[in-house]
Amino acid sequence: MHPLAGQSAASCTDQSGTAGPWFERLPHFRAEFTPSHGDELQSEYFVPRDRALDALQVMREIGPSIAPLLFVSEIRSIRADDLWLSGSSGHDSIGLHFTWMPDEPAVRAMLPRIESALAPFGARPHWGKVFTMDSVALAERYPRWHDARALRERWDPRGVFRNALLRQWGF
Repeated sequence: MHPLAGQSAASCTDQSGTAGPWFERLPHFRAEFTPSHGDELQSEYFVPRDRALDALQVMREIGPSIAPLLFVSEIRSIRADDLWLSGSSGHDSIGLHFTWMPDEPAVRAMLPRIESALAPFGARPHWGKVFTMDSVALAERYPRWHDARALRERWDPRGVFRNALLRQWGF
């Protein structure tokens, strides 16, 4: 089955307990195909795994307002690491992933509600996906934020590798 209703499953990995190497089994889509729908926005937030049930309950409560904008959502589990700006730095996490319809104004209007609902759990955004947290919220959620910023300033004092988004985040 394709994760999106009405779509052909030709691009999906084999299902139903089919054995195979992790790189063919872990992704939803085979490497030779465009993943998911192809015309979408994505967001993902990492929450400490020991808070997963509470975070999922909160998401269930606001689910009806999210559903009209959503193609599909998934939950994944990630082991802790010690990378300063990782969503799983310091603790095992769950990732709450959203694949949105391509309506950026509506999605950006919805994200603060999701981020506010997940704030009590210290949710951290996925850097490569859409989110609206400001620099204060980001610094609160990443214990090594100021260390990472100082390292960036040390190695890139002129800001050659900075852009408007990094400046907006205070990085």
